[in-house]
Amino acid sequence: MRLEAISWERLTDALAERVAESKAADGSPWVRVAVDGAPAAEPGALAARVGDALRVRGRASLVLDAGGFLRPASLRYEFGREDPDAYHDTWLDTGALWREVFGPLEPGGDGRVLPDLWDPVTDRATRSPYTRLPPGGVLLLYGPLLLGRWFPFDLTVHLRLSAAALARRTPEEDRWTLPAYARYEEETGPAEAADVLVRLDDPRRPAWRPERP
Repeated sequence: MRLEAISWERLTDALAERVAESKAADGSPWVRVAVDGAPAAEPGALAARVGDALRVRGRASLVLDAGGFLRPASLRYEFGREDPDAYHDTWLDTGALWREVFGPLEPGGDGRVLPDLWDPVTDRATRSPYTRLPPGGVLLLYGPLLLGRWFPFDLTVHLRLSAAALARRTPEEDRWTLPAYARYEEETGPAEAADVLVRLDDPRRPAWRPERP
């Protein structure tokens, strides 16, 4: 797989331009973008950069952390606190994301999105107010294991770490999640599934594949 070296500044601008030119496949007035990556790849940082670049271009954007839509602890830890299969399969509340985020951004929706639902630290509802994304705006949803779930993304970006880099950059207390990412690689193939691939084994020297092969 051939990748092209790129600076963070050029990557941010190129992605912002790509997003700005994207159209919703279903005719929605909103463009929905995934920035998919393990926490070690810091997908939120790139999503925030792209969101800022879009706003400079006069395009409204909403950056959301999928971590605000995890299930309550009683459901996440049903099979133990460190079960990689549960982390892969059931931690993310996909139903809530459909109801509170994707549904309002479908054709005919009102753009009224809930930015988060559940705080996994306090294990309580966040009670955040709804925010309205105007027509023409862009949703940037970031987090791990987002692809292969049938979410209606119009553009997907995957931040890839090799298995060695992922293990090296994942804190000791979170290394139990590594088998989940290995399974994700095998079953979903995010590097092939994503529209845009960014390799971050060395975060100082990102490289990318701007188009799906």
